[in-house]
Amino acid sequence: MTFDSWFQTLHPTIHLHSAQAVLRLTEEGGTVPFIARYRKEQTGNLDEVAIQQVIDARSRWDETIKRQTFIIEEIERQGKLTDDLKGRILTTFNLDSLEDLYLPYKTKRKTKATVAREAGLEPLAEWVWALGHGAAIAGPGQTLETFALAFYNPDAKIVDAATAIQGAQDILVERLSETPALREYTRRQMFDLGSVRTIRGAKAKPHSKFDRYFSHCESIRSLLRPENSHRYLAMRRGWMEEELSLGLGGALTATGESGTLEPDPAFDAGLLARFESEAFAVPPDAPSVEGAVRDLLLRAAKFALRVFVAPAIESEIHRALKDAADAAAIKVFAENLRKLLVAAPLGAKAVLGVDPGIRTGCKLAVVDDAGKYIASTVMHTQSEGEKARSRKLLTDTVAASNIRAIAVGNGTAGRETETFIRETLRDAGMANVPVVMVNESGASIYSASETAREEFPGLDLTVRGAISIARRLQDPLAELVKVDPKSIGVGQYQHDVSQPALKKELDFVVDSCVNSVGVNLNTASYHLLERVAGIGPSLAKKIVDHRNTAGLFSSRTQLLDISRFSRKAFEQAAGFLRIPNAAHPLDNTGVHPERYAQLEGLAARLGKAVGELTGSGVALVKQDRAFQREIGEFTFADIVQELSKPGRDPRSEFQAFSYREDVHAVADLKAGMVCPGIVTNVTNFGAFVDIGVHQDGLVHISQLSDRFVKDPREVVNPGDRVSVRVLEVNLEKRQIALTMKSAAPQPRSTPAAPTRTPGNRLREERKPAPKPFNNPFTEQLSRWKKS
Repeated sequence: MTFDSWFQTLHPTIHLHSAQAVLRLTEEGGTVPFIARYRKEQTGNLDEVAIQQVIDARSRWDETIKRQTFIIEEIERQGKLTDDLKGRILTTFNLDSLEDLYLPYKTKRKTKATVAREAGLEPLAEWVWALGHGAAIAGPGQTLETFALAFYNPDAKIVDAATAIQGAQDILVERLSETPALREYTRRQMFDLGSVRTIRGAKAKPHSKFDRYFSHCESIRSLLRPENSHRYLAMRRGWMEEELSLGLGGALTATGESGTLEPDPAFDAGLLARFESEAFAVPPDAPSVEGAVRDLLLRAAKFALRVFVAPAIESEIHRALKDAADAAAIKVFAENLRKLLVAAPLGAKAVLGVDPGIRTGCKLAVVDDAGKYIASTVMHTQSEGEKARSRKLLTDTVAASNIRAIAVGNGTAGRETETFIRETLRDAGMANVPVVMVNESGASIYSASETAREEFPGLDLTVRGAISIARRLQDPLAELVKVDPKSIGVGQYQHDVSQPALKKELDFVVDSCVNSVGVNLNTASYHLLERVAGIGPSLAKKIVDHRNTAGLFSSRTQLLDISRFSRKAFEQAAGFLRIPNAAHPLDNTGVHPERYAQLEGLAARLGKAVGELTGSGVALVKQDRAFQREIGEFTFADIVQELSKPGRDPRSEFQAFSYREDVHAVADLKAGMVCPGIVTNVTNFGAFVDIGVHQDGLVHISQLSDRFVKDPREVVNPGDRVSVRVLEVNLEKRQIALTMKSAAPQPRSTPAAPTRTPGNRLREERKPAPKPFNNPFTEQLSRWKKS
């Protein structure tokens, strides 16, 4: 089998010529974003996921070929390589099956079978095997015991027949356990018909989150499916926490009147029968064999299956289940992260970031329209006097700094702080300033990171957190690239899955998002620049240093003036970098500089300047079929899109959102309530929705729609604004069950607005005015405004 034929069986939907183009471009130094965006004609318009699949498949193929070569060389070194064995090795591409072929020749630590061979007992084992397969006949009066006495060897501690027979059994057990056909049969039976069972463990807790698995049985084939694999991770976690006992069993069969599924005992008997038939296979016309010989061979078969082969295959099954569950969980995490990273940005507008707090107060930080930190202070809202001062602080800040939005972290006291700010702005006639709850997952990790200390060396951790919250509203992507993706909290079982695989996939997603959105070369931090194809951390810092010393870039080609910024790096990166108001109009688009000459030629042919081909001028480009044929269909479509809206942001437009004002905690929820919410996480079993009570509710997959839903992502994605109805609230477990089905919501009473009488108004007017206080925060803002 060649790589091409193997790849086609693995990825039948990817054309072979496209895969070959990807591998060729990769060898030439092409990055995945660059190949996906600027080499569509060669790859047949493969997306980033398919391109990565090709690269990963080649890596797996190379690993398999390397292992085949090693095994052949090792067996040949032992002088045991036959043409038949070599052919079987070279035609086996499953690594587990390959290891089965290598197992009999693998250098092992000293086993019982090794000790028995060193004691000279292999001829006894071979004689027993030959008798059990009709290849030998016992002589007159020759029994197993009398034949075993011939191997008496005090030096090797073989002092009686029983010891010799035991040694022979050890050799026979190893022979059977290393038979590839038996291992493959056991593997297929257990994978195809086996099951996983969990029961209540020794440390099970009341109201345990694993209670549904206290008596659970499910087929291995079911758990290997991506949509079900999360259940294996739940079982595994429960087992690790000792709330569950976890084991593998045979095929499932219905038992009792209730039809409960249980492992079928006949399954184990069938496996043992297969081993016994391999161990004892006397032809019908052969002379009868002594019962002791038969018993010895059948005993060896039982030991081989239950002590060696079955446990090894069970380990393979657990590994396969774990790999399948990891892959599915990581895919969900990656898709959720992508949605979060490309969430709608507020844009270049001054924002007040609020990191809520109770005892220590709320930390406020102002950032200008470029995300630059301006000033910070603390706002207390516990007593009435503190609230009065905080109201003045808020209104003064919004007015003095031209604040266009207020970002409030959704952590502890977030909803209370949001309500206080909304009421303050409404009473001050500033209700047009949106107050937005921002997911602050990972903000505390960023605040204590080396990155944050480097950006704001003199600021407190909490102030850095407020700045990060404000910037997340301005541009989620630019701020979240500074945080380890695992800390953003949009996945399930993220600590249970393979951490290297998770990191690889999440880094891939971050890079993909950064390059798909594009990066402003003159404002981007080096954290954002290092994610651009072909750049990396070292060049990113050099770009920022060059920008600080030589001034802003006016042309993409100025990147080549930077030390060690090669033409290859320029080729990979240039198309993803934007320069607003650049000397060349295409430098603020996704058009790659390698296409400038062709567009300039088109403009000259049309009697236009290149800048006149953008915006409404793109109609001239669309009509030119010769140009389309020259650059290719896919590239033509991309260029037309870029020219139609130069410098466009592909992300959706920002829209403000608010929760129900009468709901702040889980205890406020009642069945039948209809609440607006934001989808925070999507899993294979449903979606988690934030409805503003510090505890996400679950919309189970069966409650996502009136129609059948196979994959929750058909209906919702992280960041979606949805309307949900409360089905049930479990205060003990702090669990909220929600639905998005269209059943009529339960009626709820709306508190009537308080009636104000003239007397009430009079009393309000007589309230003493709050005492004035010096506000150093406002003074900071005034100095900034004047400067």
